[in-house]
Amino acid sequence: MDYKKTLLMPKTAFKMRGNLPNKEPVMQQKWDDDHIYEQSLKRNEGKPKFILHDGPPYANGDIHIGHAENKVLKDIINRFKSMSGYQTPYVPGWDTHGLPIEQQLAKQGIDRKKMSVAELREKCKDYALGQVERQKKQFKRLGVRGDWDHPYLTLKKEFEAEQIEVFGTMAKKGYIYKDKKTVYWSPSSESALAEAEIEYKDVQSYSIYVAFHVTDGKDVLQKDEEVVIWTTTPWTMPANLAIAVNPKFDYSVVRVGERKFVVASDLVASLTKTLAWENPEVLRTFSGKALEGVVCRHPFYNRNSPLILGDHVTLDAGTGCVHTAPGFGADDFNVGKKYGLDILCPVDDRGCMTDEAPGFEGMFYEKINEPVLDKLKAVHALLKVGTFTHSYPHDWRTKKPVIFRATKQWFASIKAFRQDILKAIHEVRWIPSWGDVRMTNMIKDREDWCISRQRAWGVPIPVFYGEDGEPIITDETIRRVAELFRKHGSNIWFQWDAKDLLPEGFASVHSPNGTFKKETDIMDVWFDSGSTHQGVLTTRPELRRPADMYLEGSDQYRGWFNSSLATAVAVTGHAPYRQVLSHGFTLDGRGLKMSKSVGNVIDPMKVMKQFGADIIRLWVASVDYQADARVSNDILAQVAEVYRKIRNTIRFMLGNLNDFDPKNAVAVEDMPELEQFMTVKLNGLVDTCLKSYNDYQFLNVYKAVQNYCTTDLSAFYMDIVKDALYVQPRASLVRRAAQTVLYRTAVALTKLLSPIIPHTAEEIWQFIPGAARVSAYVQLTDMPEPVHVPDAKALEEKWEKILAVRDDVLKSLEKARDAKLIGKSLEASVALYLPENMKWLKEQPALDKLFIVSHVDCSDGPDSAPETADRYSPEAVNVGRAEGEKCERCWAILPTVGQDPEHPTLCASCCETVKHDYAGVSLDD
Repeated sequence: MDYKKTLLMPKTAFKMRGNLPNKEPVMQQKWDDDHIYEQSLKRNEGKPKFILHDGPPYANGDIHIGHAENKVLKDIINRFKSMSGYQTPYVPGWDTHGLPIEQQLAKQGIDRKKMSVAELREKCKDYALGQVERQKKQFKRLGVRGDWDHPYLTLKKEFEAEQIEVFGTMAKKGYIYKDKKTVYWSPSSESALAEAEIEYKDVQSYSIYVAFHVTDGKDVLQKDEEVVIWTTTPWTMPANLAIAVNPKFDYSVVRVGERKFVVASDLVASLTKTLAWENPEVLRTFSGKALEGVVCRHPFYNRNSPLILGDHVTLDAGTGCVHTAPGFGADDFNVGKKYGLDILCPVDDRGCMTDEAPGFEGMFYEKINEPVLDKLKAVHALLKVGTFTHSYPHDWRTKKPVIFRATKQWFASIKAFRQDILKAIHEVRWIPSWGDVRMTNMIKDREDWCISRQRAWGVPIPVFYGEDGEPIITDETIRRVAELFRKHGSNIWFQWDAKDLLPEGFASVHSPNGTFKKETDIMDVWFDSGSTHQGVLTTRPELRRPADMYLEGSDQYRGWFNSSLATAVAVTGHAPYRQVLSHGFTLDGRGLKMSKSVGNVIDPMKVMKQFGADIIRLWVASVDYQADARVSNDILAQVAEVYRKIRNTIRFMLGNLNDFDPKNAVAVEDMPELEQFMTVKLNGLVDTCLKSYNDYQFLNVYKAVQNYCTTDLSAFYMDIVKDALYVQPRASLVRRAAQTVLYRTAVALTKLLSPIIPHTAEEIWQFIPGAARVSAYVQLTDMPEPVHVPDAKALEEKWEKILAVRDDVLKSLEKARDAKLIGKSLEASVALYLPENMKWLKEQPALDKLFIVSHVDCSDGPDSAPETADRYSPEAVNVGRAEGEKCERCWAILPTVGQDPEHPTLCASCCETVKHDYAGVSLDD
């Protein structure tokens, strides 16, 4: 007879292979067609909102794996919050202004000098919009849910108008001003840069020691003595206007041969070695303060270089006498202003020397190092030249060195409201918590923020100039410019005359003839993105300020987190966010930075073609994102293997639910203990995952689900429940209870996985019995809740003891298998010898099913166990061969096999099932 016909084997159309690259795009199109984002908002209408404000990526080029990590993290949070009773509007955005777009046009052969600024800006706009569409498709391919049809763009008219109003409010409060200061200047970008646009790289620089002859010693020094300075920038020597010494240090005149050098007393020993002085003799010593007013002569220009006092002078390196060029350094600038020195900056926008550096006119600043050294050698002023490697600031866009250059720029004063910012920092929840300290350290000593840029593609600084050159910013002018930008866009600033941009009939004491000029600089793009709290959060009805969360890479502590905080506190007095969550960077599998030249870049679009978006998303959940995350093809393949195991675990459940109706679910109190215990284990998984989601610890969700599927299900429950599912009568309590557990587990797992792998979760949902009656989409349901189990703690403690015995039994079965006593475990009969405190195990039903053996006997006392038994703590286990014949249907070896002549190859239990449940079924082969 063919008894296979009487077995209830798994049946499901849910495929073993995910085939995600092909399925996901179809599924995403259906989501769009069904307006799934809008449905998610409507479902939670009237409930509390959770606003995760999108930090705008730059609209240039394809997305990289770091973009993918960022957007997936945001989507996981939004999806979880949506399934937890929050309305989660998510408006993606793009940063669409800035130099890189101008540079891309140049690469395409567009010469900006052959067109008007307005024409160039139109081309920049077209390029930016094209990049937005390109990246939008790629972000959507990741399965990120949001209002993709209505994103925010910093080039939109209404946004630019709001940005102008932010600027105007800050100006009204006195936070905006123009001044000549040393700023980071990028010759490669031909623009000033803010701190957030700087990155540091190691470079090799000159290290030179230069002697300045004294011309007026002020009765402290003599004319045959020379003050020695040290510098790493020979190219700044043409701009030297002074030498700074520290008033608190002592200085010495040191005779070396026929020359006499002035250096800091504490550095004489080290300089003797560095400069190879032979038999140096200290002639006299005096305080640095006494040197104030001494005059030296510039080594190769006919001008004075006075000695001035400065606390910035240290003894960490050099000579204690600092070459001072007020046009090329912040400390130099500040001390130069104090002493009324000229702010000489003989370098133009392109980094070329001007006629204020005679002998070097027109040369690129880096190219004059050697000619400067030649001039110093010629006058015997160069005492030593060498090189050293150190960290130096670079333009983060062009990757080329910047210089410190004194120019007139527009600044936002951070100092003016610094205490308000520091207070706001402490009102924010920072994740990780060290974000509070990091942001505080960035703000506490910051004086200002250079917000002007000498480029074309950006939001103009809305300032007019009177005939006397005085800047004009009033409520009236700001309101007028904002209104014009809201109606026409910011390009009119470059198309209209100043008089047309000003309010009708506008007059100013600074322009008696009514003639005005416009500012030509644009705002720093960080001011653009830093204004999104007003330009987006306050203008979109579904959003609000402050947002619940800003989430970006850890580099944004000096970028978007920082600029947003500054502008928001300036305008509102409070931070624009309640929580800030930062993540690390993405590295290759060896922990190295990704680089196209090295060939270790992981392209998310290629990954999705090979593995699918859900594998990228699962990878994001599998890493400690607060640190730098490694990713490689091997790592992704490992994640894909975990995905396969999770998928096939759920496939097993679905296969065994093919005849299950949730209406027939068994109440927990009516279930066998095993199923009650598995319900307790499921509750533990739900509690762990919900807590981890709420704590933004997605790695813990990943680990909990993986461990649950591998240990609690595959290695335990799904292994022992097969008899109940396949062999027991269709309507039996034990089978329906097992199905109920599998059903609840499948539903809970699908919901818990939905924020991380939404495509797979939706596919599973279609195969769960009755799920469609609840909702067409699992993402439009609520997170699972624990199911009440009576005396759950006591039950769990009891079953942990049972499982400990089971582990011992499995060890003994393995030993018996190695000894060739048995083959499969069903060939075994197990005898347990129990201590007094374990006698209750005798009453435990279905131990044979639990151990997957054919028979179990329980006896008193481990001491009574035979010598062949394995002794554990506290019980002993003896394995023997089961007595009887193998049942053709359940495969157990039992004495009852053959007792029924009608079914001579079946055990008594299977005979009863076949006769009762399959009386009308033909069992012929």
